[in-house]
Amino acid sequence: MLSSQRKQQILAILADEQQVMSSELSQRFSVSEDSIRRDLRELASEGLLQRVHGGALPVSAAIAPFETRKNMQISSKRLIAQKAVQLIQPGQVVIIDGGTTTAEMVQLLPKELAFTVVTHSPSIAVALVDFPLVEVILIGGQLYRHSVVAVGSAVIEAIARINADLFFMGVTGVHKTAGLTTGNYEEAGVKRALAARAAETVVMVSKEKLNSASAFAIGDLSLASTLIVDGEPDAEMQQLLQQKQIALL
Repeated sequence: MLSSQRKQQILAILADEQQVMSSELSQRFSVSEDSIRRDLRELASEGLLQRVHGGALPVSAAIAPFETRKNMQISSKRLIAQKAVQLIQPGQVVIIDGGTTTAEMVQLLPKELAFTVVTHSPSIAVALVDFPLVEVILIGGQLYRHSVVAVGSAVIEAIARINADLFFMGVTGVHKTAGLTTGNYEEAGVKRALAARAAETVVMVSKEKLNSASAFAIGDLSLASTLIVDGEPDAEMQQLLQQKQIALL
C-alpha cells in the first residue's frame, strides 16, 4: 500500500473512531510504528489532525482569523447565545470570554438586566457600552489577536482578585480524552485561571468542535459545569457528560 493511500485510510479511521493510536495502526497496516508516526507527522503538518502522545485526534476547525469566524455559522452561534443569556441572573458577577459566540451573546442581553461583567476581551467591553445597567471590568494584558483577548501574567494577577458566579468560556475543541483545548498556550492558561475564579463554568461550543482537539489543554471536561451546544452530541459524549455530572443545554 502506498503511503498516500495509508494516510487517507488513517483519516477515515480517525473520522470514524475519533482517535487513533500509533501502535494499533502499525498492526492494522502491517508497517512499523516509525512509518505510522511519519504519516501522522505529515498529516499534522497539513492541518488534518492533531498529534498527541501515542497517536492523534481530530483537529479543531476553529482556527480561522477572528473576522472570518464572525461571519461563520451565525445561526448556530445565535442558538448557543440564546441559551447562555438565560443563565444570567440580576446582580451576578459574570466572566465573559472573548470570541465570536460570546460576542453574539452580548448582543442578545436584555437591556433591563443589571449585573457585572468581567472580561479580558476589548471587543466584549466595547459592545457592552450600550448597556447602561451592566457594570464592566476590563482586564488588561498582552493582546492575542486571533481571539482579540488579553493574555499573560497581568491577566492572571488581576483575575485572582475576583470571585464570579459564572464564566462563559469558548474553546476550540471538546474531546473525551484531550478534554477542553484551545490553539494558544497563553490563552489556555488564562482560561484555566478564569475558570478557577468562577463558581460555575459554562462552555459554549458549536457541534463541529465536539470530538476534536487543539494543541493546548485548558483542562479536563470536568472543568465545565455546563456545556451549551447547538446540536446533540453522540451517545458516547452524552454518557461521559452524565458521568462527570456536566449539564447539557
